[in-house]
Amino acid sequence: MKDPMIQLSSLGVSKFRLGFLLAACLWTAQAVAQANDVMTPIPSPDQSNAIELGTGPLPDAKAQESWHSQYGSRFARNVTVATLTPFLPEANKASGAAVIVAPGGGFRTLSMDNEGWDVAKALASQGIAAFVLKYRLNQTPADMAAFEQEMAQMFSGTARRPPRPDPAEMVKRLAPQLEDSSAAFALIRKRAAQWKVDPDRIGMIGFSAGAMLTMATTLVGKDAKPAFIANIYGPLAEVKVPADAPPLFVALAADDPFFANGDFGLIKSWQLAKKPIEFHLYEQGGHGFGMYPKETTSTGWLSAFSSWLKMHGMMQPKS
Repeated sequence: MKDPMIQLSSLGVSKFRLGFLLAACLWTAQAVAQANDVMTPIPSPDQSNAIELGTGPLPDAKAQESWHSQYGSRFARNVTVATLTPFLPEANKASGAAVIVAPGGGFRTLSMDNEGWDVAKALASQGIAAFVLKYRLNQTPADMAAFEQEMAQMFSGTARRPPRPDPAEMVKRLAPQLEDSSAAFALIRKRAAQWKVDPDRIGMIGFSAGAMLTMATTLVGKDAKPAFIANIYGPLAEVKVPADAPPLFVALAADDPFFANGDFGLIKSWQLAKKPIEFHLYEQGGHGFGMYPKETTSTGWLSAFSSWLKMHGMMQPKS
């Protein structure tokens, strides 16, 4: 096979010029990647389909909801009023099963595209009624520069081993978010006939902080009772498994800087409790891979999750 540099030279492109062009392309790609990495304030997108959950405004909130773009995704922060946005499947595809989608962002922001709307659209296209939960968040500085500094500080200690979650601490620390997730389950059950959803087949999937909320909803939530749950790159510390624990799907990358440093006690806990558990540990993918297009096998998590839902009868109408 000929050297591509020689082939291009034969077309009148000198090696010097070719090198210049390649360097320019590389610089442009790096510039685009760096630009995508910058938090850029944007107007709030249309949310006319969002339904307020009725859990009230976040107590003592000073900063109001704002949006920014980063990594090609849209993020919400300083969410003070919780909402639920339905993504319903076509009637001829609907299985009757439903799932609440909880985006992540360290309880300071929400990755609404990558871990919310895009996930919901994909599941709805397969017959699952999906509902994106925009839950209330911890307050952050209204000033973007101050917010960026706060997030940098939060991410500075990524290698520490996640502690075992304490139920009482979860109830206290995640009180607004747990109230929002419980209200989401209640709303879907209330409108089950309207949305053609089986009230006994409503699950929850969460990403990072959203996975923490999913687990807390399962472990200490009072009335949610999810039919299935999915923890996507969330903490995997050992827990006390409830007697009525649902089937659990877990996906994590081995190079995740946050949650790949533990002993995967959550998996063992579910196994010892003899509850259904499926665990996918991908070699690469980092943290927050979600629906981003990547050249890693972690992009297969959605296909694996769909197959798992089908195995549990969630992709077919209930007989």
